[in-house]
Amino acid sequence: MKKLLLIPALLGTMAMAQNYKYELSPMIGYNLAEGNLGLDNDGYFTGGLEFQINSEDTRISPEFSLYYAPSADYATSGSTDIIRGAFNAVYTYDKVDTFTPFAKAGLGIENFTTNKEGNDDRLFLDAGIGAKMSFTENLALKLEAIYMLKPSSSHAGNADSNLMTLVGLTYSFGEQAQKEFAPKEEVVEIQEVIVVVPLVDSDGDGIVDADDKCANTPSNTTVGITGCAVAQDDDHDGVFNAQDICPNTPANSAVDENGCPAIIALDIKFENNSYKVKSESYSNIKRYADFLKKYTNYSAKIVGYTDSVGRASYNQTLSEKRAKEVVKMLMAEGVKASQLSSKGMGEANPVADNATAEGRAQNRRIEAELIHN
Repeated sequence: MKKLLLIPALLGTMAMAQNYKYELSPMIGYNLAEGNLGLDNDGYFTGGLEFQINSEDTRISPEFSLYYAPSADYATSGSTDIIRGAFNAVYTYDKVDTFTPFAKAGLGIENFTTNKEGNDDRLFLDAGIGAKMSFTENLALKLEAIYMLKPSSSHAGNADSNLMTLVGLTYSFGEQAQKEFAPKEEVVEIQEVIVVVPLVDSDGDGIVDADDKCANTPSNTTVGITGCAVAQDDDHDGVFNAQDICPNTPANSAVDENGCPAIIALDIKFENNSYKVKSESYSNIKRYADFLKKYTNYSAKIVGYTDSVGRASYNQTLSEKRAKEVVKMLMAEGVKASQLSSKGMGEANPVADNATAEGRAQNRRIEAELIHN
């Protein structure tokens, strides 16, 4: 009876990215009003607060906005405060360098504290465009222009128009829950062939003594039709089990003469926007440290990568700090300093699409380049 089990995955896969669910944007700007509204200079300053709720599953996000313009002067006499509330659907486009364009449309309600010149409280439709420019992981400069159209019967039946230009800061917060992808275990079983014969098989290798050219082979040894041991390669990397010191390399991995992959993706998770390793990753670091301590003829270069969110210079520094922190922890497990080096690659060499949350999660990674001394 012979069975071969192939159990790939030297280390676990990486988790999905943590996206920010909420955006809060304090804004300030200038409102250009249509001339028939009777406002002095047809314009006034306004401030606002915009709150957006994001989703991992769609580019369209709901946004709730409140705008306030104090003491807008009428052309004749007096003034009025103008308060607007709006609900919009925001469509976010792919990021271009550090800029993230967006467009939005929706409706709102406008309130004049002093109704004059035919200005009264009504619903309005709005549409806008803008862009956010990231300069940290959580902060971005936000620019936008919003056109508002309010049906009115007070100005010769013409709709009232306003154009509001705004600038502000967007603060992103509220990490999305992580989705973990557990390593899959694949079992390949060679169909067992049981031959019942009334003959003696002294060493129990399935070959009767009359046909066994290699008597007394150890138990659980895979043998050929002559009863002699056959060299096996359970992980199909081209290196036989007897010489393979990395027996569970993933399928299609490039390996050296000892069966070890040149590059391994370590499943290391860090605190948000930090180089501090989460405790759940300690076991993976210890496992890799044990390998390097056992095979001191190998050295490892620890290479850190990030996704493209934020400034490239910031990401480069963060990747270097994370790679150095992993080296420090490997040394704490007893690996010699002469076996280790580190390098940060920042946003370089993405392995997936940075435009998606899942792709960014794959790009935030630690790789170990194994070097045979």
